[in-house]
Amino acid sequence: MDLEFNKREDANRLKLSEINGIFSKIKKGGGEKRLEKLRQEGKMTARERIEYLLDSKAPSIEIGGFAGYEMYEEHGGCPSGGVVVVMGYISGKQCIVVANDASVKAGAWFPITGKKNLRAQEIAMENRLPIIYLVDSAGVYLPMQDEIFPDKEHFGRIFRNNAKMSSMGIIQISAVMGSCVAGGAYLPIMSDEAMIVDKTGSIFLAGSYLVKAAIGESIDNETLGGATTHCSISGVTDYKAKDDKDALDRIKTIMRSIGDYEKAGFDRIESRPPAVNPSDIFGIMPISRAEQYDTYEIIKCLVDNSEFEEYKPDYGKTIICATARIDGWSVGIVANQRKMVKSGKGEMQFGGVIYSDSADKATRFIANCNQRKIPLLFLQDVTGFMVGSKSEHGGIIKDGAKMVNAVSNSVVPKFTVITGNSFGAGNYAMCGKAYDPRLIVAWPWAELAVMGGAQAAKVLAQIQEATLRKQGKEISEEEHQEILDTISKKYQKQTEATYSAARLWTDAIIHPEDTRKWISMGIEAANHAPITEKFNLGVIQV
Repeated sequence: MDLEFNKREDANRLKLSEINGIFSKIKKGGGEKRLEKLRQEGKMTARERIEYLLDSKAPSIEIGGFAGYEMYEEHGGCPSGGVVVVMGYISGKQCIVVANDASVKAGAWFPITGKKNLRAQEIAMENRLPIIYLVDSAGVYLPMQDEIFPDKEHFGRIFRNNAKMSSMGIIQISAVMGSCVAGGAYLPIMSDEAMIVDKTGSIFLAGSYLVKAAIGESIDNETLGGATTHCSISGVTDYKAKDDKDALDRIKTIMRSIGDYEKAGFDRIESRPPAVNPSDIFGIMPISRAEQYDTYEIIKCLVDNSEFEEYKPDYGKTIICATARIDGWSVGIVANQRKMVKSGKGEMQFGGVIYSDSADKATRFIANCNQRKIPLLFLQDVTGFMVGSKSEHGGIIKDGAKMVNAVSNSVVPKFTVITGNSFGAGNYAMCGKAYDPRLIVAWPWAELAVMGGAQAAKVLAQIQEATLRKQGKEISEEEHQEILDTISKKYQKQTEATYSAARLWTDAIIHPEDTRKWISMGIEAANHAPITEKFNLGVIQV
């Protein structure tokens, strides 16, 4: 390996280590003291519950682990959004598990908590996966109730989705393992099966203090809505568990009894590891997001036997389109080529930029994959569409619109990995979050924004300085640099992978060597949902 490869590898592994360090702290939820308090109450923690529930030797992936990172700090923070979401296997059946983390504000719902729960349900609905709720929550976080309670994508949408999933035949199982109050009480009861843990679980629309205040009745919480009440008197729950493990064992038994599912029919053969070591990714990816590299080398690190069949290799070279296999699954890859290339007309084209010919090629390839029922994988390292008079006169907007149209109307499952840059309309054309990828993840050094940091800072500085000049203020060189540095620092922070993951613009920041696992599990999940729509581009300018 050359010196530059080693430098890149060291820098990128250091970035991964930084991300892993942050996530290690996040996984402690509300802190060791609060976690220990839960154990003293006879409970398992949210992550302990999931670990016990999932098949130990099967793969799993965590959705939204960075949700809430560096948000709500004036309220004490909300690590992982106060809820843990994992896709894994229970009794050999793939499913989604949602577990409230009672160490974070007693499992109360912040705005990001609602968004994360809805994302978990969205994944279950898109892929028709069973979903398991491990309930231990104090309900809506009252100081922020206006941001979580009344809107379309707020708290109430959870129960609407419960009803919708039930009508779709998607299995829902709930275990009440702590508090389950107010509107949240509907979630387990709208599930197919509901159980409650004796002495620690409780369900009621209003707790004993509120009952006393509202109607003057004096009653303790256990009598009001404990396990005995709901299993013997109200009939609200189906099964009384003696402790957390008993409830989780019951879920395992239920999952074991579930019949097979109708499959979408995506093609899979025996898996083969890449011939090129996936760890080479760390040495291939440059330290600066502005540097160029050969995306073909990245693809070789991801696909089975490092083999792929390229579509139109001599045309539209700033986008690579190819069919390959990942963990045996057939996939169609759409990837931004980050190396300077020569067009068919002999002109040099910038890597990472989408030109008209590239957009045209990608549109046709996406249509072909829909025709052949091949899931799509987008590898994003894009700075946007090409600008300038030549591109505008050549119809870049029209060709870009075709590609966006194809991505929007695609009926095969789509998966997106942000390997580097994700800027501007390039994010849209390469299947950003708004275009319904089944899963969207980022590598640790990824950056996501409307434009690159350096360009954005200059534009924002010009606007701010123009405003100051209108007020009669002259800007010195030192003041100009100070304004530029302040804006650059703030903007750069907003482009980081952690910022996007905190807001669930991406589902996770992943180890690049786990990319194959994420795509494989994603396609397996998608195989639970047969395709019922036909691919149709609709009306487009030709």
